[in-house]
Amino acid sequence: MKHLVLLGAGHAHVQVLARRADLTRQGVLPPQITLITPYPRQLYSGMVPGFVAGHYTLPACTIALEPLLAGSAVRHLSQAVVALDAAAGTVTLDDGRDIGFDLLSVNTGAVQDRQQLEAALPGVREHGLFVRPIEAFGALWPRVVERAQGLALRLAVVGGGAAGIELAMAARHRLPGASVTLLAGASGAAANYPDRVRQQVARALQQRGITVLARDAAGFGPGEIHLAGGGRLACDVPLIATGAQAPAWLRSSGLALDAQGFLAVDACLRSTSHPQVFAAGDVSSRSDRQLPRSGVYAVRAGAALLKNLSAVLSGQPPAPHQPPRHTLNLLSCGDGEAILSWGTWSASGRWAWWLKDRIDRGFVRRYRGPRPP
Repeated sequence: MKHLVLLGAGHAHVQVLARRADLTRQGVLPPQITLITPYPRQLYSGMVPGFVAGHYTLPACTIALEPLLAGSAVRHLSQAVVALDAAAGTVTLDDGRDIGFDLLSVNTGAVQDRQQLEAALPGVREHGLFVRPIEAFGALWPRVVERAQGLALRLAVVGGGAAGIELAMAARHRLPGASVTLLAGASGAAANYPDRVRQQVARALQQRGITVLARDAAGFGPGEIHLAGGGRLACDVPLIATGAQAPAWLRSSGLALDAQGFLAVDACLRSTSHPQVFAAGDVSSRSDRQLPRSGVYAVRAGAALLKNLSAVLSGQPPAPHQPPRHTLNLLSCGDGEAILSWGTWSASGRWAWWLKDRIDRGFVRRYRGPRPP
């Protein structure tokens, strides 16, 4: 009996789980499937800025795993992984157990490695509010909102990418009495976007009274951020939205990794070194083409991942997954507007937020089942 282990409950694995029952009955997937993830639910990252802005409750952003597993023989282990041995075919859990696998699929997402970040930014572990893991951030953000009721907070978002931009504007909407600064880094805000989008982002930030500094953080202390090149920024809440890192347990896994430590996969989403291992989403890196670390690509990889897992278990070769050249990108502005881009084309307005809201709610409802939000 072959054993399929699904490591993580990211966007791609949610789709695998949703269709797993039908495929198991058809004999395509093995009867022995284990899902390993530390939480009983998956928070949809695309809705986190809306939660920060106060548009959504945390449950509204949540896909519960129990309904997806109901009526199946899938074993769910609510544990975190601390080690992976690809050659031995085992994963080690934080309770000390070793779980063997014949076929492994990894969709855990990237992380904010506290040890790496502390080495680069002394004081960040003690003073920073990290966006990842989202579960922890979701529990801590309401405390920031409560604290802001009696204090004119000085909040700074560290990171000029999509996450930092959206969170800065979301925080501005939710905390109207706070000062909000976006510490965008030397490249500035939205550096990976086309010029037209960068211009729209800059205008949106300015219109909402958000101070943008093209500076990098160098460290953190009580009530302040130390800036690279000298200077300090007074700050009560430093929200850390910098680029994410690969999970530490990949380093000793024996799997082929890219230069940043992410799991290297081919066009079939299969490990370039171990054919029994597949991966999708931010934890992985395509060896044949460079893709942005975006939930859009993780969602689109779900169907291809399921198809290839089924093929391999049936003794068939996997098929290449060709993600689209351009994807619809939507940046929420916190106050009921959004910036939409497709390739080099972009536009903004309330209609764009309506579209983003519809897409995000639709994804969650699709995999949540009939339960109310």
